Amino acid sequence: MDTLIGERDLSKLRWRCRRGLLENDLFVDRFFRRFEETLTTRQAEGLTALMDLSDNDLLDLLLARREPQDGLDRPEVHEVLAQMRSPSATP
Repeated sequence: MDTLIGERDLSKLRWRCRRGLLENDLFVDRFFRRFEETLTTRQAEGLTALMDLSDNDLLDLLLARREPQDGLDRPEVHEVLAQMRSPSATP
């Protein structure tokens, strides 16, 4: 079982996830609203890997224009990407 991310690490991760494109910020904000209380260290690793991308490359992944390749083709990246792509259950 994966452990939940600590409050301090969560705060650092939220700061790290600030993006230059509004579209990316909308995906990231929705992700944190839905999953921040249950975010695991494994998911944090996947999210960190995604945040290493340029804004345009990240947006292509979020909009499913392409799929993770090479070093990003890892289970934790796919898991977080699926969560970020998933529409919110609430309006």
